[in-house]
Order: sequence, then structure tokens, then C-alpha cells
Amino acid sequence: MLTLETQRPFEIQEIELFSWQQRPVKNNFFELVLVKSGRGTQCINYNYHTYTAGSVFLLPPLQCHSFQIEEPSRFVFLKFTSQFFRAKNDASTARYAWFNEAAYVLANYNQLPGDLLQSELDRQHLHTLLDLILRENQNFSTDSVPLIQSLMSSVLELLLRNIRKSPFFEVATETQGDERINNLLVYINENISNSALLKVDRLAKHFHLSPTYLGEYFRKNVNVSLREYIIKTKLKLVEIRLLNSDLTLTEIAEELNFTDVSHLSKTFKRYVGISLRDFRKQGEYHLLKRNACVA
Repeated sequence: MLTLETQRPFEIQEIELFSWQQRPVKNNFFELVLVKSGRGTQCINYNYHTYTAGSVFLLPPLQCHSFQIEEPSRFVFLKFTSQFFRAKNDASTARYAWFNEAAYVLANYNQLPGDLLQSELDRQHLHTLLDLILRENQNFSTDSVPLIQSLMSSVLELLLRNIRKSPFFEVATETQGDERINNLLVYINENISNSALLKVDRLAKHFHLSPTYLGEYFRKNVNVSLREYIIKTKLKLVEIRLLNSDLTLTEIAEELNFTDVSHLSKTFKRYVGISLRDFRKQGEYHLLKRNACVA
């Protein structure tokens, strides 16, 4: 087993397994898994998907997951940690932008089993990037930090590019082929901090729908009202910021266009069921923990 760890942005582990060993560490952010060799089955919450050499998976936080190994398998686990975003220094602006992109991945990935990458070229790119990160860590020095951070940003960009191409949103099964609803959801998530762009009239105009029909169309495809979807999308990002950043409640409220902290607190309590204070104390996601791991 080879375990490699940097101080801030991530932890990385390369390991060959003949049988699965349950790892007790829960993911506070998320973890990327690259299969270098072997074959078997991945399981997340009792949903199964076969894997082979080259498969790439994303393990969301607080999920029940395992790999049923049929042939000795070599894995690379790349864990995105929250510590990187808690350090406020001269690079905090750049890091915050990186955090926002990572939060987008975490908030929108559907948390079901299956290969993450849609592009074989991106799969090759990811192999190359992870090999570079592993090699740089083997010869780690203070000069390695900026290079590793740059490589990590490239990994994240690959994830974003492929997630935006995939049907990662929770849409009704019978309408998953409707490209417009997926584009609408992408648009909402990418503009979630700009309330003006999310008004019904603006959305209807942008997607060539009548304002009256937009609400009906959205509910039919997503099984929830447009207003509730936007609110819950914001609150998922609130959860991520509360558990993985040093942002104050005032900063979070301003960024996500809540009137003030009181408005944020009341909305959070209504939809999540607990207060912001109790949520932070518990330290576990609620809206993001979509699938319960039960037998």
C-alpha cells in the first residue's frame, strides 16, 4: 500500500486489493476513484455498476460504498478535503474560486454508481494528471505545492466538464431524454447566486417558454416546483459552506442572495429541519445525503 498526502488540498492513496477492506474514514467533501487494473463491481447504497481498468467513479460524502473485487484491483483514491479551503491567506481568493467549483460538483453529482467520465480523451488526461500528482508527491518539497494545486485544478475541470455533459440531475425517468430540462437545471445551478437571472420571466425568455407554462413544465420534469428547487439548491450550497469553509453566516447569506442572516436561518430551519447552529454542531449533510444506506 502506498499512501501519499499533501498538507492542504487533498489526500491521495494508491493501493492494490485482493478483497475489499472497508475504510472507516467518512468523506467530508468527496473522493475520486481511478481503477488502474482489475475488475469487479462498485456498490453505492445497494446500487451496482461493473468496473474495469480505467473506470472512474466519484464517491460522495456520507455514503455507503464498497467494491466487490472479482480480479485483484489497483485503485487510486483522490480525496478532496475541506482543510484546503479553511486557510485564509494571500491565495484565499483563488482558493475560494476553486472551492466554488468543487462545491458545484458536490451539489450536482447524482450520487449513483457509474463511470463518471463521458470522454475517453478526458480519461487519458486524468490518468496522466494523477500519475504526475503521485510522482510529485513521491519527491515532495515546498516547491511541489503550486504544481500540485495546478494539477488538482485541472482534475477538477475534467470533472466539471464531464458532469455538465451527463444527466446528473434528478429528473423524471420518462423525460430524461429532454435536453432542454437538463440545460435549464444547469443554467439554474450555474447562476444560483444571481437571483435576477432566476426570475420566472428571465428563465422563460431564455428558454423560449411562456412564464405561465414554465412552472408546469418544470414540475412535470423535476417533480418539484421551480421555487422549491432553487431554494434547496441554495441550501445545499449553504451546507457545503458551513461544513467546509470559514465563511461567516453574513457572507453566506450575501453570496446566495438571502435578505440577511435571519432570512437564511428561517429558510434553513424550514427546509432542513434543524437550526444552522445545530447543523454545524452535528457536522453532517442533510439535503446532500440523498440516499440512506440501509439494508
